Amino acid sequence: MPSTFFGLNIASSGLSAYQVALNTTANNIANVQTTGYSRQQSNRVASDALLVHQQYGAVGSGVTTLSVKQIRNQYYDTKYWYNQSSVGLYETKLSYLQQIENYFIDDSSSKGFTTILNTMFNSLDTLKNNASDVNTRQQFIGSAQNLATYFNSVSEGLTDIQKGTNDEIKSTVQNINAIAEKIAVLNKQINVIEIQGGYANELRDQRALLIDELSEIVPTEVSEVPITDTNHPDEPTGANYYTVKIGGQVLVDTYNYETLECKAREYKVNQTDAAGLYDIKWSKTGNTFNAGGSSMSGTLKALFDIRDGNNGENFSGLAKVLNSTEVQITNPSITSIVGVSMPEEGILTINGREYAYEGFTFEQDADGNITSYTFNMKRALTAEEQARVDGRTASVGTSIDAMGIPYYMSQMNQFLRSFATEFNNILKKGVDLDGNSTSGYAFFTGTDTVTGEEFSFDGKDANGNAVNGSGSDTYYKLTAANICVNSMIVKDPTKLATTVDINGKGGVDAYDLVEELATLKSGKVLYRGGTADGFLKCMIADISVDTQQSEIFSKNYQNVASAIDTQRMSISGVDEDEEAMDLIKFQNAYNLSSKMVSVMAEIYDRLILETGV
Repeated sequence: MPSTFFGLNIASSGLSAYQVALNTTANNIANVQTTGYSRQQSNRVASDALLVHQQYGAVGSGVTTLSVKQIRNQYYDTKYWYNQSSVGLYETKLSYLQQIENYFIDDSSSKGFTTILNTMFNSLDTLKNNASDVNTRQQFIGSAQNLATYFNSVSEGLTDIQKGTNDEIKSTVQNINAIAEKIAVLNKQINVIEIQGGYANELRDQRALLIDELSEIVPTEVSEVPITDTNHPDEPTGANYYTVKIGGQVLVDTYNYETLECKAREYKVNQTDAAGLYDIKWSKTGNTFNAGGSSMSGTLKALFDIRDGNNGENFSGLAKVLNSTEVQITNPSITSIVGVSMPEEGILTINGREYAYEGFTFEQDADGNITSYTFNMKRALTAEEQARVDGRTASVGTSIDAMGIPYYMSQMNQFLRSFATEFNNILKKGVDLDGNSTSGYAFFTGTDTVTGEEFSFDGKDANGNAVNGSGSDTYYKLTAANICVNSMIVKDPTKLATTVDINGKGGVDAYDLVEELATLKSGKVLYRGGTADGFLKCMIADISVDTQQSEIFSKNYQNVASAIDTQRMSISGVDEDEEAMDLIKFQNAYNLSSKMVSVMAEIYDRLILETGV
């Protein structure tokens, strides 16, 4: 038979249970605006019934609060984390593409490419009227300098963006490491609490918030598996294995975590790259973390796409060993000198292995197409390496299907090399005002960043030998960063050629070369099947397509994220109206338990004071 005071015990259990429920509700209300907080719920069950050895067998013993747990749905969390990497990818790309787009804006309020090009050819047209006038010549030269300066400034701006993304890559990697460390610490704290029978709600919320942040940076996978007793495999210990993977590789393994580090490249990947761009490697193993891979996503992927994106136009071909220090590449992907974008010194990747080179030459056919390249290796290849290299696919850099800084720089270089080649070839046929041939120097040239000397583009090496390659004076040397007007012509406008013969019919005012130059604006195919004045349209088209695509996808994935978050918050979020109803419900239950205590007190008074013998 149960104790005489058994009913009081039952009422007391109700008081305790609904006190916990009221406290849980109060905690929910207090955190209604707390970022990352998940609604908590006290879970109650009927206490074990007691056998009373009576005909009715057993009697209930009250209520027990089993736990206070957060309400969270793993399915919606996983969907949200999966979507966040796409949100981070397109938001970041859109931000940087809009910056790139600003450098090519060309309207009436800005001195853009079209305005400068028109001014230059208008000055050229004016030169026809008085070709021997030094001031008219100087006006044209000045407008040509403006065109060169325009490309210099755009190149500088794009390089600044590339440096900015590089710095952001480093800070993002540091953030990933900080998040990994925090998650590992939280895992230990959570397991310590939950092994003792509790449930670390607030710590779990902090951990989930960190995963929310991490999933926007890189694709994130989370796994939580209970740890069971080794002697009793069916009995969980309360602790869990908690694993976080990024890009398919383990970042956090319960209490242990890996870190990433940024390693500055020893060699450039593209001719126009800024120095010291970072690659990401795992700190312990030194293996590369390919954040820019095609299977990746997130903010980090976007930064790599903007910094390194070449639209899949990196150099590649088939390797053929000529000797221990020379490797020839046949069937090259780049067959025109205007499109050559490899650095003078860099890394040639053959059969998955990297080999440093310190220069290259190329051979051209009768039509000027490059048929093969010969790379001078930094060190002699062993016989084993030669066997491994010969006949294999070779490349400089990797194919990145994104239009980033290297792509836009390469497009500017291609246009300028084509334009400068045609422009210079026309002027090199003429004579200056003194009747001297101008074949020995170029009008549009570039400045060597090391020596400060200007190129003549005569196709000779440092020893004066005719050769085509990175070490020779070819249009490969000309880039948007170094293009300029020949300083000799700037200082002395009489060196500018306007005719092939000043002794002919027009004399010093002859302008047959000027008329030929005028056709370069819109009368000759120079760039991507179009003319010089169509260059900007091609660039704007590229940028606009990429920007619009990023804008559309960014909005779409943000909408998806909002929809998933709404579903997620409908389960784990704190609803003020619902909490207010719970407050009243639990208050009434608590009051009834209190009333039960009062009733039992009166019963015990009657039993003890009034029925005693």
